[in-house]
Amino acid sequence: MQIHYLEIVTPEVDAICASHEQQHGVTFSKYDPGLGNARTAVLANGGMIGVRAPMHESEEPVVRPYLLVKDIDAVIATAERCGGEIAHPPMEIPGHGKFAIYIQGGIHHGLWQL
Repeated sequence: MQIHYLEIVTPEVDAICASHEQQHGVTFSKYDPGLGNARTAVLANGGMIGVRAPMHESEEPVVRPYLLVKDIDAVIATAERCGGEIAHPPMEIPGHGKFAIYIQGGIHHGLWQL
């Protein structure tokens, strides 16, 4: 397993980015509309970390890892058969690949396909 994208949803985007920049010596980008206006930084393994604000009133703060997969449709179908609730079906993000989210055991699980 490889984490391709680590998403942090928080109302304190700039403060979290500043903290990570100082602690880990990374630089966060400006807001990326393609990733829900996340500010992103590159991880040592080539993946990314993104910090964004909630996109609607009911979205709670969360840390959500997105695992890199070869066939997102097959993996999301398996997750659903195993009792996962599909929170977001596979969707293409131009220039970034395809993502999906399912919830199982109260935990958000992200998937990413390049």
